[in-house]
Amino acid sequence: MTLHPTAIIAPTVKLAANVSVGPYCVVEGEVSIGEGTELKSHVVISGHTAIGKHCKIFPFASLGHAPQDLKYKGEKSQLLIGDHNIIREYVTMNPGTEGGGMITSVGSHCLFMAGTHVAHDCRIGNHVIMANNATLGGHVTIGDHAIIGGMSAVHQFVRIGPHAIIGGMSGVEHDVIPYGSVMGERASLAGLNLVGLKRQGFDRDTIHALRNAYKLLFEEEGGTLADRTQKARQNYSSVNEVMQMLAFMDDKGSRSLCVPKSFTIPSPLRGEG
Repeated sequence: MTLHPTAIIAPTVKLAANVSVGPYCVVEGEVSIGEGTELKSHVVISGHTAIGKHCKIFPFASLGHAPQDLKYKGEKSQLLIGDHNIIREYVTMNPGTEGGGMITSVGSHCLFMAGTHVAHDCRIGNHVIMANNATLGGHVTIGDHAIIGGMSAVHQFVRIGPHAIIGGMSGVEHDVIPYGSVMGERASLAGLNLVGLKRQGFDRDTIHALRNAYKLLFEEEGGTLADRTQKARQNYSSVNEVMQMLAFMDDKGSRSLCVPKSFTIPSPLRGEG
């Protein structure tokens, strides 16, 4: 364990083996930090925060302080951060609230670039990348391997499916299907994250099935979305990735689906968020 003499560590803090705490860091409250995690300098961690193993946290990150939610009344909610995460300069992450299950959770092997914000009650999967100054509202859910582009903002309660990508400077108001690609000031669905699928090693048959299912759902004319969904379920029942996409669409959240600009979902499927 390496603790710089200028660092302030409260007696309530639990540090595992080989933790490194750099100059002018302040760690207080009911905080635990896992083996091999490194706080570079000027990092501030508070509240009921648990950080996993082998994370790297860069200067001026603020983790575990009170949520930016006027309904928060000091409840002992938590911020849980997994292993092997990189948290860059000026990143902020807030704990949960009573209205959201009391937990904000971050998976493992994620990259949070400088200035990103994870609000209260968010649920973030593994291998997620948030580029510079991307912002999440409260109660956002992000699936594994999703990428959130720089300067983008995600509305509260939005769900972003696994392997989806959000273009830079996008405003995301609606749920994004797994493997989807969205972009725009008021983001719309612009196809599939084909580059990401190839980089992650998805085989050609799977990518081909996903493309055909996407065309069936969002590009064919005639019929309702329910009709198209049922047809896709019949045609691609053996393709797990397509079934995952359809299950996400079936599991309706409080926000409606993000769709292409030219696509209209009949009421009530495209109702008020």
